[in-house]
Amino acid sequence: MTLSVDLFFSFRSPYSYLALPKTLRLVEQYDLAVNLRPVYPIAVRVPGFFKKASPQFARYIVLDSRRVAEREGIPFRFPRPDPIVQDMTTLDVAAEQPYIHRLTRLGAMAQLEGRALAFACAIAPVLWDGSVAGWNEGDHLARAAGQAGFDLAAMDAAVTADADRYEQVIADNERDHAASGHWGVPTFVFEKEPFFGQDRIDLLLWRLQGKGLKRR
Repeated sequence: MTLSVDLFFSFRSPYSYLALPKTLRLVEQYDLAVNLRPVYPIAVRVPGFFKKASPQFARYIVLDSRRVAEREGIPFRFPRPDPIVQDMTTLDVAAEQPYIHRLTRLGAMAQLEGRALAFACAIAPVLWDGSVAGWNEGDHLARAAGQAGFDLAAMDAAVTADADRYEQVIADNERDHAASGHWGVPTFVFEKEPFFGQDRIDLLLWRLQGKGLKRR
């Protein structure tokens, strides 16, 4: 029987991006379904979060995510522009968030089609792998999406025509994410047990194997 795991994912999270290669290998090697469920970054989900957090919080993430990428051999650079419109001096988060709303709603649409993991694996590297400056411009996203079998223009049109539908999907994801027992991303959830972080995938695999996970 195919086992199933939820993956709560943010397009702004470096660790969400860094979790994708291992996640893909799990799906390729094992009889496992990973249901990627996009959520908004904590900067949007928890207003004022960065102003309340220690100044060391963001600095450590920058340091740690870079060395994780180096160790794992994953191409990595922080996105240009940042998917969140935020003044990194004052830490104020803008009320209007065109980038992350678009990305997350597109992810929600792919989720409804059962293809959110494939969509994230196509789109996230455009932001994070350092090969593109101005990922939001030109046809960078459209070409990457097209190579994975997605028509980005059609998806954008559908999301624009019924944004509330996809906002509801995201809200449901955020509710279930919170109910899982963790607030961070990426969080994998199997049978109501959360596994937070790209560095807990091996622990998740151990749990799945204990529940009968089989190789393909």
